[in-house]
Order: sequence, then C-alpha cells, then structure tokens
Amino acid sequence: MILMHDITRDGNPVLRQVAKPLTFPLADEYKELADEMMQYLINSQDPKIAEKHQLRAGVGLAAPQVGKSIQMAALLVPNDKGEIIFKEVFVNPKIISESVRKACLAEGEGCLSVDKDIEGYVPRPDKLKIHYYTVDGEEKTIRLKDYPAIVASHEIDHLNGHLFYDRINKQNPFDLAEDTIVIS
Repeated sequence: MILMHDITRDGNPVLRQVAKPLTFPLADEYKELADEMMQYLINSQDPKIAEKHQLRAGVGLAAPQVGKSIQMAALLVPNDKGEIIFKEVFVNPKIISESVRKACLAEGEGCLSVDKDIEGYVPRPDKLKIHYYTVDGEEKTIRLKDYPAIVASHEIDHLNGHLFYDRINKQNPFDLAEDTIVIS
C-alpha cells in the first residue's frame, strides 16, 4: 500500500527527468505498481481511509511520484458530487492534439509531491486528445475536456519532468488569457 512517506517530494531529481517508456507485455512489477497507484487514489478519496492512513487526497499519481522514472500514471477523477467520471492507468501516454483555448482551476493546483501551497493559475489546454496504452497493452486514443483534461495534463507533465508551478506566470501568477475557462 502506497502511503504519503512513499511519495517522492519536490527536489528529488526523478521528478525532473523524462520518464522512460515501457514495453509490452508489462512486467508484473509494473502491473502491481499500477494497481497500487490506483489504490492510493481510491484510498485518498475515501475520508475514513485517508484519515486513518494520513493520506492527502489525489486525483492523479504518476510513477515518478513514487520514485519510478517510467511512463505510467493513474487517474481517478471525480465530479463535484464525488462521482468518478474518469478512471484509467495511462502507459506511455502522448498528447496528440490540444485546444488553443486554455482552462485552469479557480483554486489553482496542488500536487502530492509538492508540500507547500503555490498560488497562481495553472493554464492548461481545455481539451486534449491522448494516445496511450492500458496496463494490458490495449492501444487507446481518447478525448478529454475540462477537469479530466487538466488532471491528465498534470500527470503527463510529471512524465516529462515538469511540475505544475512551471506553468504559473512568474510575473503575475493570476494573469490569464482573456478566453481562459476558469473551472470552480
């Protein structure tokens, strides 16, 4: 079971590396890691389990965040009622197209690997088309928009050595393009 002490923190070089692609069939250790990463997200979104194990809530977890420089990320995205609207483990994901229009979260973003609050809007594409493989090697292409697209972009950034605060405008953290969608 992945716990908070297993989460790689900002400053660890693995978070700034471009993660290595995986080959199929996946080794059992990677399948187990995918299951453990998803289970962390499930547990972290359950108030009783999260409190018992002192877990910070998460909607995505990339392998570099648990010290593995591999192209894998788990996503468990709820809507505002807590219902899961997107659940998947991406292996070797690639963004193949994205909208020009940006979106951001009204409250900014956080990250399990970043222990401090960093204020500012994190503009990301409002819509993404992503090509990836499932843990079983099934090839998929999906389209995401709004909150699921933001989460997917955040996790794919981890696989490319970027953290959310890299996208914040350094001169004016709350400056946005005029047509940016702010999701609350």
